[in-house]
Amino acid sequence: MDRDDEPTSQGWKSIYGNKITDDESKEKGTGETAAATESSIPPGGRLSNSTPMRSSSKRTPEEPVETARTQSFPAVRRRKPRVLLWSFLIASGLVLSVLVGVLLYLWNGLRAPAASATPVKITISSGMRAQKVAEELEQNGLIRSSFLFSVWLKMQGEGSKFQAGVYELTPGLTRDEIVTKLNNGDIIAGATIRFTIPEGFTVQQIATRLADIAGIDKAKFIEAAGKPQQLTGSLWTKNLPSDNSLRFPLEGYLFPETYEMKSGSTEVDLINRMLSELDHKLDQLPEDWQIVLEERGLTVHQLLTIASLVEREVVIDEERPIVASVIQNRLKKKMPLQIDATIQYLLDKQKERLLNADLKVNSPYNTYVNQGLPPGPIASPSLKSIEAALYPEKTDYFYYVTKKDGTNSHLFAVTYKQHQKNITLSEKNVKK
Repeated sequence: MDRDDEPTSQGWKSIYGNKITDDESKEKGTGETAAATESSIPPGGRLSNSTPMRSSSKRTPEEPVETARTQSFPAVRRRKPRVLLWSFLIASGLVLSVLVGVLLYLWNGLRAPAASATPVKITISSGMRAQKVAEELEQNGLIRSSFLFSVWLKMQGEGSKFQAGVYELTPGLTRDEIVTKLNNGDIIAGATIRFTIPEGFTVQQIATRLADIAGIDKAKFIEAAGKPQQLTGSLWTKNLPSDNSLRFPLEGYLFPETYEMKSGSTEVDLINRMLSELDHKLDQLPEDWQIVLEERGLTVHQLLTIASLVEREVVIDEERPIVASVIQNRLKKKMPLQIDATIQYLLDKQKERLLNADLKVNSPYNTYVNQGLPPGPIASPSLKSIEAALYPEKTDYFYYVTKKDGTNSHLFAVTYKQHQKNITLSEKNVKK
């Protein structure tokens, strides 16, 4: 017997390094092991020291070898499903908590505030954006969240039809009720004045209309419009040319639009409001508009001048970029623009037919006797005319004449000879 196989007082030491105590031997002494033990006991009933212990190499196939690996592996496999289950439950709980939190935020932010019997007055200015309207509503306690209200308006396709004016709204109104009132223009009667400046109006025409509608002093209005340095409505008026030949410095800068203002507004208030609308409309142009303007070598003042010529010459929107191209082509060739609208501007009153004497009026605004652009705009252009002046069509046209067939459209020509033929066609339409 080898030394390692000798029995000790602690038990038997196996070749695997595990010590088996007498007690353990007793507990494990079942089945084949017990039978083997009993068969090895001599007649005297005592285990002989000479009886060798069966080594691990002698184990039968049915007897498992207990090692550290076979003992620990089943425990790991039992824990893994539990870990995955707990991870799933925790993750699901977190997602559910976030979802519930978002839903509560949306519900609370979109529900109507507490009802109140005291109405609140708010003022919606002309051209005010939906986001600004939402902020005004939130500040006055009519909605809970301007951000969520704005998102909701966008999803509903609302916000672009809000009417300017002073409204009296009661806290507790639903979102739909508020939108309906703003769309319908349910303003307080007598609290505001509403007026419309048509496209192509001059400063004098604007002053006359406001005197009739709003009761302002026409002379004071024209006087205030002649002092742009004292006005704060537009950033672009700071760059006005100091040209004494300008009939009205703010001609073309008072944007044509429908306005709603407080009763009792002064002439300066009205002018500043129309100037601020110009800035608002210019902001709606493509982002590169100032770069394009610089590339073309134009100032904002010159842009508005060209746009005013287009406005006074064209009725059909599709023709605006084409007429703008004629102006651009003639400027490049240093040809007189010969635009009738500039003569009409000098006469102050519209004529059905200009005479040769009218075309010889001595004025820097006369584009028949002077090359280049007039000193400034001749009317208030629309945004479409401004866009046409900024982005004209690419054509070879140098001439155009009205068809005179009642359609308000034009005949365009590249050469003067073609232009003469178009004039003949136009005259035939008159005779019909």
